[in-house]
This record gives sequence, C-alpha cells and structure tokens, in this order.
Amino acid sequence: MRYMLISRRRFYVLVCALALTFSLVCAGVKTAANGIVTTISGLSSCPIYSVETENNAPLVSMGINCAWENDDIPTILDTLDKYNVKATFFIVGDFCDRYPETVKEIYERGHEIGNHSDTHPDMPSLSKEEIIAEIENCSDKLKSVTGVKPTLFRCPSGAYNELVINTANELGYSCIQWDCDSLDWKSLPPDEMLERIMKNLNCGSIMLFHNGTEHTAEALGQIIESVQSKGYTFVKVSELIYYDNYTIDHAGRQHKVVD
Repeated sequence: MRYMLISRRRFYVLVCALALTFSLVCAGVKTAANGIVTTISGLSSCPIYSVETENNAPLVSMGINCAWENDDIPTILDTLDKYNVKATFFIVGDFCDRYPETVKEIYERGHEIGNHSDTHPDMPSLSKEEIIAEIENCSDKLKSVTGVKPTLFRCPSGAYNELVINTANELGYSCIQWDCDSLDWKSLPPDEMLERIMKNLNCGSIMLFHNGTEHTAEALGQIIESVQSKGYTFVKVSELIYYDNYTIDHAGRQHKVVD
C-alpha cells in the first residue's frame, strides 16, 4: 500500500476547501464566479466585503490571512515597507502559538492585527458557545503578544451564517470578508494573481491574500505597484470601514448613512 504525504499548508487548503463548500450549502450563502461570497434571501446579517468610500475616495485595504508557516513573513514585511503600505493581518490563534515573535514583529512594524479564529474551524457548524470560544481565545492570544485586543474578525475559509456574524458583532467585532480574491492559496502564478486583483479593484475594495503560499511574497510588489499606479492608496481595514450610521447591501458593500 502506498501513502501520500502532504504538507501542513496543503492539508489546511484541502480541509478549508471542503469546509467552505459544505458550509456555504448549509448556511444559505453562495459563491459567485469571481470568488465573492454573497448573501441570498433569508440571511439578514452580512459581513463587510467592500466599502463605499466618502466622495468615492480611492482607498483600498490589503488583508493577509496567517494560518500556515511563517517562512515568507520577512519578505512580505520588507515588501510592504518598501512601498509604504500598511496591511491588516488576520491571524489564527494556532499561528500565534507557534510564532509569537512573528506576530509581535508584524504588529511592531505598524501593521494591524485581526482575528481569524483560534483553530480555523468551520464556523457555521459551531454552537454559539463554541463560536465565542474560537473568537475570544484567539483574541486573548493576540493581545498577550501585542498588548492590543483585535476589533476585526475574518471567518476561516470565508464561511459564515447568521449566528456567526451576529455573535461576532455582539462581541464587538466587525466581520470582514473581501471583494478582491488573489486565489493565492491555489498557487496561481504572480501574473494571474495580479490580473484577478486588478479586474475586481474598486474604491473601497478589500483584498484577500495568505502568507505561506507558493507565490504571494513574490507577487506582492508587482501587485502593490499596479494598484498604486491607478491612484489607489492602501489603508488598514479599520481605517476603511464605518463603525456607526451605516448599512450593508445584499452584496456586502458598506454604505455610510448621511443624515
């Protein structure tokens, strides 16, 4: 009998893909052709996929999920420094357990730390108590390293239901998705990642990247240059979104309510 060994990263990718497919069916959400998860009838709570910026300001945010290894983090941080970009890193509690010094360096270099759950489970399959534990345990770990409790939460695999979103909101977190998906976890070459980002980019876009992938660190500089060449400015997710007097439409775009 032959056995096939797979890396930790590829195992995560396989599990996440299966979990996302299952949870989207059970949770009442669907995946569009461009990779954006949009709500369907009957789901009243929705995370933030993008933001209608005031006066259509050309602001965008880069979200980088950290769940796998940390080998490429130094290159990613150096690239962000080179282009004077501050990103939001959504970090899994398990990643913080394994690489606390990496998390500390990310924070000390001026980037934002977001919550990406404690163990990267399929959130829609959890009870409310389990959802609370996943979110708060992760935040406790991140706060112990950085001294700051996160206020942003990104669901593992982008999978959610109404209970997940409502529970996170009750705990004081803004739930963040994305409208520009690099699909870097599929090991796309840099030029294809760039094409995907630029095709969907708009004022108020939120991007999805992962560390620990085959080409993300290599592609990041080219992507940043292209985004900036179109007149966009990168800001942290917390600087992009609204915290009061807003609505979120059926596609997850956040709008400021003008009195």
